[in-house]
Amino acid sequence: MATKEILLQHAITKFTQLGSKHVTLDEIADDLGISKKTIYTFFKTKGDLVTASVMALLDEYQENINVITDCKSTDALLKVILIYKRGFEYIAYFKPSFLSDLSRYYPKANKAYTVFVEKLSKVTVYNLLVQAQDTGNIRSDINVSLVVAIYFTRVDLLVLGNNNLIAVYGKEATFYHLVISNLRGIISPTYTNEYFKSCGN
Repeated sequence: MATKEILLQHAITKFTQLGSKHVTLDEIADDLGISKKTIYTFFKTKGDLVTASVMALLDEYQENINVITDCKSTDALLKVILIYKRGFEYIAYFKPSFLSDLSRYYPKANKAYTVFVEKLSKVTVYNLLVQAQDTGNIRSDINVSLVVAIYFTRVDLLVLGNNNLIAVYGKEATFYHLVISNLRGIISPTYTNEYFKSCGN
């Protein structure tokens, strides 16, 4: 018998890869060999299932972020790179319509997602970049707030927008140009790490 956890994990896969609008509860029920009534014992509406799926996905990513930020042997700039590298692993498997479906049809799920990604850039990443600047790894003339606003706010929409950059250029190339290349332009001459070394810094 399908448990709530099994249902949630299957829903996450279906919604992210096919788009939440087009996946029906009947499809999910058929996939799991259960009745739609069983789904309703866990979630009152499809919107509730979509929201729970998004929250579970965000909780998982937050756990990944916590592991990265809690590592005392990793410097702040490298933490930013690792956070976005993990993020790219998620969005590489998102169908672009997954995010647009949230904004159009599932306001509660969209709000939770938007709050998360904005906090990620404007709080977590901003604080790490300030820390990197304070330790001399980012040039003193750099406006960290502006860097975050230009390069690190809603990267997901840029990547999965009208022109799906990952589909066109590949995950690694898109990650390099959006994250590594932009950070490379603001670091101090004496700073390096494994990602910058691999691109000749």
